[in-house]
Amino acid sequence: MTSKNKKITAIVISIIIIIILVIAISYAFFRTELTGKEGIVKIGELELVLNETSEGISLDKAIGLSDSEGMELTPSTFELRNNGNNSVDYTIYLDDNIINDSDTRIDDKYLKYNLVKNNESTGASLLTSTGTNPNRVLDSGTIEGKGTNTYSLNLWITDEVDGNYSGQVFSGKLRVEVSQEKAKEASTVLLNNIPEENLYDDGVDTFITGEDPNNYIWYSGKLWRAVSVNNETKTTKLVTQWNISSIPYDDDSSAFSESYMEDWLNDTSIDGFLGNLRDPEKFIVMDAKWDATMDDRDLENITRPNGTTVVTDAVGLLNMYEYQSSNNGGTNSYLNNGLYWWLLTPYSSSIVWIMDYSGNASNDTTINARGVRPSINLKSSIKIADGDGTKGNPYRLEGDNDTTLSGTLLSNRYSGEYITFGTGENNLYRIVSHENGVGTKITSAEPLKDSGAFKILAFGTDANYSSNNTIGTFLNGEYLTNYVGNNYTNMIEDSTTWYLGAVGDGTSYRLAKYTDITSNVLTSNITQAKVGLLRLGELMAGQFDIYESNTNYWLLTPYNDVTIRDIGNSGDSYFISILWVYGIRPSLNLKSNVVITSGDGTKENPFHLDLIN
Repeated sequence: MTSKNKKITAIVISIIIIIILVIAISYAFFRTELTGKEGIVKIGELELVLNETSEGISLDKAIGLSDSEGMELTPSTFELRNNGNNSVDYTIYLDDNIINDSDTRIDDKYLKYNLVKNNESTGASLLTSTGTNPNRVLDSGTIEGKGTNTYSLNLWITDEVDGNYSGQVFSGKLRVEVSQEKAKEASTVLLNNIPEENLYDDGVDTFITGEDPNNYIWYSGKLWRAVSVNNETKTTKLVTQWNISSIPYDDDSSAFSESYMEDWLNDTSIDGFLGNLRDPEKFIVMDAKWDATMDDRDLENITRPNGTTVVTDAVGLLNMYEYQSSNNGGTNSYLNNGLYWWLLTPYSSSIVWIMDYSGNASNDTTINARGVRPSINLKSSIKIADGDGTKGNPYRLEGDNDTTLSGTLLSNRYSGEYITFGTGENNLYRIVSHENGVGTKITSAEPLKDSGAFKILAFGTDANYSSNNTIGTFLNGEYLTNYVGNNYTNMIEDSTTWYLGAVGDGTSYRLAKYTDITSNVLTSNITQAKVGLLRLGELMAGQFDIYESNTNYWLLTPYNDVTIRDIGNSGDSYFISILWVYGIRPSLNLKSNVVITSGDGTKENPFHLDLIN
């Protein structure tokens, strides 16, 4: 319990719960007495629960009991419960309690005890064998997450020691010292908690398999799935559960290196994926190896790539072999998210493998814009702080598990985190980025609904968004009044710059905002409005549910003069006529003085907001 890596917390039972064991020899009477509030002490996720219900134990002859007689006494019972998911080190002590000045404390050498833990007895033992006050150790060990230890304790005067102890008393109290919950490395937690039948070891990596194993991880505002653990380095490969965005892979080359895809994934500015991750140097392997070797074989026939084409990057994509290994070549593993998304493996010099909404492998020319599910490798040192790996309670990483955020500026939080904003069925939003440097850009978590059905609207009369075109008029008028309300409208910046650069087939996502793909010269095609839409390549411009539950929705990025980019219900992005009617995901900038009042940013517990002076 003295390890420098452990924080010790003492539960002193005498404060709230007291077991007083009184031996009054002159009255030949032994009594166990419980006082306190409901007999429960809680420290974090750990509880000590005393189950004593009797009013006391009274014997005709309490002096000089044999071991068999002492062990037949009605015991005091208690439980140690770990309501958390991580194991906890603990030590239970029996300490001296305060006695009256007129009393004389009996010497430990006259006392024996028997402790039964989980139906296993220590046997009759002298109390001196536990140590001397304040270090009498009744029990110690590790209690696993969700575990319970049950105890019963007998204490009596032994018949083995002669002496004059008439009128002397014993008064004791239980004390428990617990270490802070022990966070374990992510790789260890995952492999220990996934059933063996859902693990596949190919000698290099151990893959998690199956239709829906408990391998969900929440990190940096996004829900991830753990795919594999490297057997040697103990790094853990993750992939986002949903398509974070949708972009063309490249112009006419399937090479990952120097592609638009590689640029977007590893763009450290506000415009790319890596630039919006929380402390990536702390959490992820920045020089990870991504095997992008070409393979034109069908699903179920893919073998581990031979390393012919390896790219070093912080962020990549899953390759075909990794997808196949999640279910032995099957299509219904947890990696099938019901959408279209790019893989890393080239099929030919200009075609790359993709997964379709049914989980089958297909291939597509690189000029098309398909869904993107970024993949990263957690460092071997990263630990799990909380959660059980289920979708509703994903693993939380140590250092990304903030719990006290009241008063924190929203502008200090991370892309993907959820917030409560607006009214009724449309009150869930997500952080996009901090593009203007001081505030927070947000978007609705899904397209707007009216009475459960997606609201659809035409774009306008041309491909340039403005506050006066069809969709812009709605967003800057009726939407603010009927979907947001005054309390939240006051948090929105009065005017935001919206970039309207066109992105055609096989061109870079950067053209939606900049004049070319290498410089930071902003496009001159812009508009000013309070409310707008997401552009192609922005984070959160993806789908976050399977295609049957989605609707197509507008982006504000033109494809040409008469067509606009959209996000399709399967996660891709094509171009559609401005006269069609599609769904709407509003985007807007919140002011710099918006603060969090409660919540942790997850979908189950989104941030609640206020505006400070």
